[in-house]
Amino acid sequence: MNKKIIGIDLGGTSIKFAILTQNGEIQEKWSIPTNILDEGSHIVPDIIQSIKHKLTLLGLTKDDFLGIGMGSPGVVNRQEGTVIGAYNLNWKTLQPIKQQIESELGLSFYIDNDANVAALGEKWVGAGNNEPDVVFVTLGTGVGGGVIAGNQLIHGFSGAGGELGHIAVDFEEPISCTCGKKGCLETVASATGIVNLTRRYAEKYAGDSELKAKIDDGQQVTAKDVFDLAKENDTLALIVIRHFSEYLGVACSHIANILNPSRIVIGGGVSAAGEFLLKGVREEFEKNVFPPIKDSTVLALAELGNDAGVIGAASLVLIGKS
Repeated sequence: MNKKIIGIDLGGTSIKFAILTQNGEIQEKWSIPTNILDEGSHIVPDIIQSIKHKLTLLGLTKDDFLGIGMGSPGVVNRQEGTVIGAYNLNWKTLQPIKQQIESELGLSFYIDNDANVAALGEKWVGAGNNEPDVVFVTLGTGVGGGVIAGNQLIHGFSGAGGELGHIAVDFEEPISCTCGKKGCLETVASATGIVNLTRRYAEKYAGDSELKAKIDDGQQVTAKDVFDLAKENDTLALIVIRHFSEYLGVACSHIANILNPSRIVIGGGVSAAGEFLLKGVREEFEKNVFPPIKDSTVLALAELGNDAGVIGAASLVLIGKS
């Protein structure tokens, strides 16, 4: 019998679970709220209890499973199966997750950073087409990412490999980043970054624009608003998207020049703008990338949405067992 895998995507608001086949097909999925009270001490027991409850409901036992994989925020020690510094989970001290889950559930447990895990998901059964060299760039509140080279996740010497959001791209009017630097990709290409650019160019723009009117009126503007207005040919919105595309396209060209992946997959909430987003980014990418790479590295939109995390987490089990 082909054994199944459990994938877990641990987030600050909810914990997503899935039972998958070894081909990456989701057979069952569910979620529970993340209880971060009492320094996050309820999180791992809640995970254990939820899995036990689901297996009982489905009439399954640990013998039906190959193992459990999980993506987590924070600094992950993959060998020890521990996490520290996941502040959105209220985890300030070292969390021995592997030890607790393996002792309670009797299954092998594997863990990695949540952005890396999402990259594995897209690589395995999403837009990465299961090719060996894939980079995933996720545009959300910040900019995250994961780098897979020769079928291996790049973790780097200290575990900070793949911090794509902190490539410096803005040298004209650099904005301070949460990391302490200025001009990071995250400050101009995330959902927050697009709003940053909107405010920057609204100050300089004097023509007619619905976006300009919203800013001048003190209204809250989102990245979605900017893309929607750009699609309607709002002049200020088009200026903002042009600069956004330039920054992201240049960053993708740097990534491609260094790694020459077969695909750079762009996901996260901002990527919901779809082909409209990709068109401008691709134009800037092709202008700046090393010419021989232009035809070999493809820019693609992510395909898995919120399932990337649980699917990628499940793949950790297959990688760990191989």
